[in-house]
Amino acid sequence: MKRSGNRVFSGGVWEERYGYARAVVAGPRVVVSGCTATVDGEVQHVGDAYQQSLTAIDIALQAVQVAGQGAEDVVMVRYYVVDDRAFDEFGRAFFEVFGKVRPACTGLRVAGLVDPRMLVEVEIEAYKI
Repeated sequence: MKRSGNRVFSGGVWEERYGYARAVVAGPRVVVSGCTATVDGEVQHVGDAYQQSLTAIDIALQAVQVAGQGAEDVVMVRYYVVDDRAFDEFGRAFFEVFGKVRPACTGLRVAGLVDPRMLVEVEIEAYKI
């Protein structure tokens, strides 16, 4: 990942194809676009919502770090899952990463993501106090 001004780019295929930044820095706030378990254009951990959750959270946190903040600055997490079983799997991953931070969190079930192998998508907002 690299930072250019107030934007962070990962070079991901969807960022390039659709023309968005992985994250935007707005003063003390960092807003991270939806992250999935896609690495180098390939969906990782197909069929495993827990591992996809950890990977997506890690990618989002990398953007937060490139923007100059850390997991302790995360104030909001939104996640989207494609089936009901993934809620608990995401929750387990979320607790492992953010159990001590305790950010606000919203989870939604959606009909599908851009690639049918993707089970989870995560958005993060951080705020440096």
